[in-house]
Amino acid sequence: MEMLKNNNPMIAKIGRSSNLYSALAYNHHKVEKGQGQILLMNKMVESSDGMYTIPQLMRSFDPYLASNLKTEKHTLHISLNPDPNDKVSDEVFVKIAEDYMNGIGYEEQPYMVFKHTDIDRTHIHIVSVCVDENGRKISDQFEKRRSMNICRQLENTYNLWPAAKRKNFKNNLVFKPVDYQRGNIKHQIASVIRNIADVYSFKTLGEYNALLSIFNIAVEKIEGELHGKPQRGLVYFALDKNKHKIGNPYKASRIGRGALLPALESHFLKSKESILQSNKTEIKGWIDNALKVSLHEKDFVEKLKSVGVNTVIRRNEGGRIYGITFIDHNTQTVWNGSNLGKGYSAAVFSDLWKNQEHLNKPCDAIQAEAKSLSINQFLPLQLNPLFGFLNDDNDDLRDTESMDSFPGLLPTVQGEDYEEQFFSQQMRKRKKKRKR
Repeated sequence: MEMLKNNNPMIAKIGRSSNLYSALAYNHHKVEKGQGQILLMNKMVESSDGMYTIPQLMRSFDPYLASNLKTEKHTLHISLNPDPNDKVSDEVFVKIAEDYMNGIGYEEQPYMVFKHTDIDRTHIHIVSVCVDENGRKISDQFEKRRSMNICRQLENTYNLWPAAKRKNFKNNLVFKPVDYQRGNIKHQIASVIRNIADVYSFKTLGEYNALLSIFNIAVEKIEGELHGKPQRGLVYFALDKNKHKIGNPYKASRIGRGALLPALESHFLKSKESILQSNKTEIKGWIDNALKVSLHEKDFVEKLKSVGVNTVIRRNEGGRIYGITFIDHNTQTVWNGSNLGKGYSAAVFSDLWKNQEHLNKPCDAIQAEAKSLSINQFLPLQLNPLFGFLNDDNDDLRDTESMDSFPGLLPTVQGEDYEEQFFSQQMRKRKKKRKR
């Protein structure tokens, strides 16, 4: 399985459903809370004061839905997400939305464009219907491919981040996890180590180790004396599918200058200086959204993986989590949980998954509860983490799943909008209560 470097392209997420009301309510709710605004209404009935209710908005779509012949999932809900480093004006957002909708064949359709500002990554949502005025379904053939091509064109047209910067990066860079059975282990390890610091930012040896573990590599620091002088260095190991050391270690000097401890320590300092606060805000948002809708530890890990974030969990022999690291492939940054804040530490997650009472709570909200729980109450989980983590004591990490079981580690398209899913679930629950 190949690991491709992600250059943070603009991402389009296309969703279809049979619930237009829910899609409009989700975005309208953002506007009412002051976390969003309406940027554009295309071929829709507008009000004189600019204020709208959901039934008012629905009326513009009613003729299309009334003539719908047989399309079950008639609602189109798109989110367009530029790189967080792009500062896009409302005027440019409108042009991007119009160009995108024209490109996928929706220029004659009624649609609304909402800007969301509830997280640091400002983005837009577009709501429309998939049937034309005669009730015929608008073609979605090769839609994902067309959408991706349109996004690349928009990056060039509006000078968004990847188009302006991609020449400075090695776009053909490919990382592959080490496969011990293929042999030539030193070459496999070196092909990852020599380039990984050019792509990812990591601030400590622990974060570096977490990142390497997803490529079936581990690193250990060795210290001692030679002729009365203190010596420090690194050795690298290959890991098997269960994340246990396999074969002989390789000295850093045999791999390359970038694998040496001085080079890495220099990279640690640069990463601390260069990582933006927005990177931290974004990863915390992903974690909180995944927590809202995950049922247990493995579900949480899968939710984050679907949006390009790997979770590396460390456990002691008793099964208690003592370390958690998040690898965000969208921003190429690695975060130890405690560095994101006390509410994201290993102890919080260990206590959280012990009782599973977290569906609607962000990390900071459950921190106080987690502190009050006794360590002696810990019950070992039956579900293993997605990836193990090599630690200095060579503990048994109870990892039973190989990386090949989880294709698409670095998705080109972000996964589901979990906040939107959660909102829809709450609406359905309220509707059922009213029926009763």
